[in-house]
Amino acid sequence: MPRDSGRNRPEGKILETVGVFEAVKQHGKYETGQLFLHSVFGYRGIVLFPWHARLYDRDITPPMSDSKREPPGTHGSKEVKGKTHTYYQVLIDTRDCPHIVSRELVIFFGSGLDYVSHEDILPYNSAEQLPIQHELFERFLLYNPAKSPPFTARDTLKAWQEKNHPWLELSDVHRETTENIRVTVIPFYMGMREAQNSHVYWWRYCIRLENMGSEVVQLRERHWRIFSLSGTLETVRGRGVVGREPVLSKEQPAFQYSSHVSLQAPSGHMWGTFRIERTDGSHFDVRIPPFSLESNKDDKAPPAGYTF
Repeated sequence: MPRDSGRNRPEGKILETVGVFEAVKQHGKYETGQLFLHSVFGYRGIVLFPWHARLYDRDITPPMSDSKREPPGTHGSKEVKGKTHTYYQVLIDTRDCPHIVSRELVIFFGSGLDYVSHEDILPYNSAEQLPIQHELFERFLLYNPAKSPPFTARDTLKAWQEKNHPWLELSDVHRETTENIRVTVIPFYMGMREAQNSHVYWWRYCIRLENMGSEVVQLRERHWRIFSLSGTLETVRGRGVVGREPVLSKEQPAFQYSSHVSLQAPSGHMWGTFRIERTDGSHFDVRIPPFSLESNKDDKAPPAGYTF
């Protein structure tokens, strides 16, 4: 059963049970109001609603007959077929946010909102009417003991989802593993803005690195190639990511961060590598799976308060 980690409890207080684990869903999806622990980052959360994304997993080798020419930046490999996969928009318990040291939260319209893959969810139930501490919890969810799970969506959650759908929608997820380091990329289109008499298109992308092996490694450098439909190809090199050089170990096997990119064209591609260092000082490059930057047909500006 999940327990309060005790990192915020008064000195001398014992661990407290916060809920009872439920069976993991092998088929189907979790409903609005499902409580869970994140299987990698360990935080408590609650499901707001599901998204159906296309997962392009480059670790799965397609049949030879499926080989076709790919866009720039695909490393000359075979075409990857997207398969439908379930992700969830969730609220994160604010008590756990300060202790998620191995990741940067994916923040949209306030703190403590995230996207979680189906396999990352460890479901549990709780007898508490307010099991998650978050400023949006009572605005979005209503306690209903007659339902399972006992939390249902308020009209405010449905209206928020409908209003912000263009900037919340998760459509494509890209994944590739190199020498036991798996990189997952989720791009989001964020809208178009006018600047100096030209259109500038913006995307945010979330990247998760996972050490699937037992060796301790550290991310040292990033190397990006950014291709725009306007015909430009930009190269970006730098130390670490978001000012950090994370260590991936058995204790902290994953790191997640988000960043953004802009183009003066409605579409493009990004790809690249991370330079990873072993404990003996040797290095190897981990591939960042190529992903498309596609704009929406309705190029409205994001709602007020939405920042890049």
